[in-house]
Amino acid sequence: MKRTTLSLFAATAALAALGGVAVLTAPSGADSGGSAARTAAKAPARLPVQRSMALCPAPTSSDVGETAYTAFTPAGGAKSAKKGTAELLSAAGSDKKDDSNKKDSKGSKDGKDKQDDKGPAPAGTSVLSLKEPGKPATATTGRSDAPALIGSADGALAPGWTVQQSTVIAAGSGRGLHGLTCTAPDTSFWFPGASTAKGRQDYVHLTNPDSTAAVVDLELYGKDGRIKSGAGEGVTVPPRSTVPVLLSSLADQPTEDVTLHVAARSGRVGAGLQTADDKKGGDWLPASAEPAADAVLPGIPGDATSVRLVVFAPGSDDADLKVRFAGPNGTITPAGHETLHVRSGMTAAVDLGDVTKGEAGSLLLTADGGSAPVVAALRVTRGKDDKQETAFIPAVQQLGGRATVADNRPKGSTLALVAPGKEAAQVKVTSSAGSEGGEPAEKTYTVKPGTTLTVEPPQPAGAKGSFAVTVEKVSGGPVHASRMLALPKDGVPMFTIQPLADDRSSVKVPEAEQDLSMLNR
Repeated sequence: MKRTTLSLFAATAALAALGGVAVLTAPSGADSGGSAARTAAKAPARLPVQRSMALCPAPTSSDVGETAYTAFTPAGGAKSAKKGTAELLSAAGSDKKDDSNKKDSKGSKDGKDKQDDKGPAPAGTSVLSLKEPGKPATATTGRSDAPALIGSADGALAPGWTVQQSTVIAAGSGRGLHGLTCTAPDTSFWFPGASTAKGRQDYVHLTNPDSTAAVVDLELYGKDGRIKSGAGEGVTVPPRSTVPVLLSSLADQPTEDVTLHVAARSGRVGAGLQTADDKKGGDWLPASAEPAADAVLPGIPGDATSVRLVVFAPGSDDADLKVRFAGPNGTITPAGHETLHVRSGMTAAVDLGDVTKGEAGSLLLTADGGSAPVVAALRVTRGKDDKQETAFIPAVQQLGGRATVADNRPKGSTLALVAPGKEAAQVKVTSSAGSEGGEPAEKTYTVKPGTTLTVEPPQPAGAKGSFAVTVEKVSGGPVHASRMLALPKDGVPMFTIQPLADDRSSVKVPEAEQDLSMLNR
């Protein structure tokens, strides 16, 4: 019985580490009938998280980059007496990028919170803090040596706490809008759509939030399988610090389409992959949803000039996939790209051509007679010639309880909502007050089965500054979502796309009743 009791306490500790609450209760009385007392497990309850983390990689080494950070917690989360805190602190740097564009840079002219120009912030310096739920907080910097950030939120500010990092790089390799939702620490990340080709620089940023070192393996997979390189094995990330690694340094030959797997041997990290192309701009490549037999990639803009699909099969079986495009009026099969065969342990890539036909939509991958898991991403290009810009759309899990994305701009943000099944979905979208004032607004949308609904989120009344958007499924079948932020500049259609995954506002916690009298048996 001691082993059972210890396991119960171990499970409780594990749930607490994820930010949830687990409660052990003893029964109020013994079984007077003499029957054996038992451990009774009730159905899991969903409770607000007590602590959240967000890790933001170093934004850029360019001296013509401007970065905005936006932190937000939805209102009405935890009914907690503890007000809570939410703060982003600078991490220790390690092995800064070798970039010829690095120079001292000017501070940002925007926002109320601004990093100074005296030098990089020492590790542990506060960069941004959130004071209350329902209202975004912002900070800006124009420094080329801006550090990675390690953030945590607790109490009433923890449920759904979300941080967005948006960087505009005006010129040079990777010119464009680089945006990402700062990640929670984990032990495994999949990045299909990476590259070690000439003319492109891909850096994976590894950030360790903990007080002990993390050890990480970086595995690259091309069209012929694993790209062997000892350089990616056993990468040490010191405590509360960040390490950038150039992917081309892990491969002997340049390869256009590769899949990167970040796997922690010990500890946990946040992983972000930043791409920079000499001709097509750049962006952050978000991690794909966990391997699954089906994949949904929402939010291809209607004016995309190029759409490239990259898929990897991590299991022991080959994957055969049906390829479909869900537009505003229904689902079609792209001519010439009806199916895709992906060999086990290998990366497959295909150009989808003019798949959108001028209409925004989403790509649906479904298993064709099998169940081999895959990870997938799209590389989407807008513009032509020297005015091209690139963003990425990974496979996205379906909306669970709620998803949140920060740093939305009036007339600059677009939501893509797709219902991939045979059942319609009803979705509520809430826009917060602005970071500098205004009133929240909300609207409910119906997404027809097999279609993608593309909408501007409701505009907050009198909003000033950026605002956050929260998406909740009200009823119906599965729905997946993404947000596109477009900030055109000098004729370049700068844009970035963020998947809307669950914002980790709550956690399932089993209620356990333990008969303490059994400890004496």
